[in-house]
Amino acid sequence: MSELPPNDDGSFDEIVAAETDRDPDLAVIEAGSRTLRTQGGPPQADVPARPADPEVDKALREVEAELATRWGETKLEPSVARISALMDVLGEPQRSYPSIHITGTNGKTSTARMIEALLGAFELRTGRYTSPHVQSITERISLDGAPVSAERFIETYRDIAPYVEMVDAQQEYRLSFFEVLTGMAYAAFADAPVDVAVVEVGMGGSWDATNVIDAGVAVVTPIDLDHTDRLGTTPAEIAGEKAGIVKRDATVIMAQQPVDAAQVLLKKAVEVDATVAREGLEFGVVTRQVAVGGQLVTLRGLGGEYPEVYLPLHGEHQAHNAAVALAAVEAFFGVGAQHARPLDIDTVRKAFAAVASPGRLEVVRRSPTVVLDAAHNPAGARAAAAAIGEAFQFSRLIGVVGASGDKDVRGLLEEFEPVFAEVVVTRNSSHRAMDADELAAVAVEVFGEDRVQVEPRLPDALEAAITLAEEEGEFAGGGVLVTGSVITVGEARLLLGRG
Repeated sequence: MSELPPNDDGSFDEIVAAETDRDPDLAVIEAGSRTLRTQGGPPQADVPARPADPEVDKALREVEAELATRWGETKLEPSVARISALMDVLGEPQRSYPSIHITGTNGKTSTARMIEALLGAFELRTGRYTSPHVQSITERISLDGAPVSAERFIETYRDIAPYVEMVDAQQEYRLSFFEVLTGMAYAAFADAPVDVAVVEVGMGGSWDATNVIDAGVAVVTPIDLDHTDRLGTTPAEIAGEKAGIVKRDATVIMAQQPVDAAQVLLKKAVEVDATVAREGLEFGVVTRQVAVGGQLVTLRGLGGEYPEVYLPLHGEHQAHNAAVALAAVEAFFGVGAQHARPLDIDTVRKAFAAVASPGRLEVVRRSPTVVLDAAHNPAGARAAAAAIGEAFQFSRLIGVVGASGDKDVRGLLEEFEPVFAEVVVTRNSSHRAMDADELAAVAVEVFGEDRVQVEPRLPDALEAAITLAEEEGEFAGGGVLVTGSVITVGEARLLLGRG
């Protein structure tokens, strides 16, 4: 564990002294956690609840219902024709601000949140567009680091609805759910107005609805196998689609990649005369230590070294996401191209200390500890399994898994098998969810029959897992990890009293 940062105001001693009825060692540890987090303010998991006003809630449900009549996010016609037509009739709102565009297989949302936090710390007004949402659809569109209000979301939808209908009438297919949301985000950012937009692709890159921006900075997080039915069956094929966000004269911030994927990305950069910064060469993670509530990292950026940055997120993968985010912001400010000075270290530290990423190894309950992670493919599961072993040291970990039927479920379960003592398989409410009995059949092949329990209802699955984690006794160190899908994590978050 890293040393605690100095605190001269006496608050550390006061907190420890106040814990007179607790185990002294535990009191010191928890007080240290609070002391670390006060450096940049406590990270807030900004997942909004349903609107308190019944009329607003009713209006939001009406908008959600209207959006639900459109093609869902898994039904695609690979083209940007419809979104381009919508941008045209809206007056090209996406051209009114610079953008940072993010693609990749895993880590996009966490990286987007880190980029947003850094830009905000440097007093820029940000717009962030990410998907999917954990609990509320309004999470997808953020201004100044917070989801837009339900009222603003409704207003934005109503504002563009006539133009959406106009485009629908002209196109072979109506605009999809994701295309309408993308149009809403770009319009909301122009209306704010924002100084910079941080935009995560929905799927792929070339024909993704977000790809009507000409971002000066293109970010590619690690590429792995996912959505193979649409993007390709090898990292190189998938990279070919994702390289579509790289525009002429842009700067490409490239996380560590499989060799064949890197070759494709570099070739595209040469074709459009883009500048490339590669993790492990031009930037990267220098050191990292597990710290209370997260980790302490030293990052090498495009302009120099950034020592002792506290990141309140768990796992080596998040340290690499932080390096990518920092390089992206440096590139946006011209570091490495126009000048070689690093960004202000105190501002960088403050920004990273305030980062939160809901549903990414997020602790939502104690005694026993329940952790949520939205891993939904083997690469994500591998990262989550490594991180939870490093950060939590559970004596016995119970998994709750509810996955989508179109994912590599066997691969996901195989990555978790070494760390789960037992697994409770279930399903979420999505029509895409894999049937619990089908999931159980795969789980039995991976874990063996004695380690698999089936609970078709998520509330029952959570209760069963918590009971199993408690079997060793209150202080034995059992824990629960809920995973397999963003939807499963979002629904568990609600059931466990978050949002």
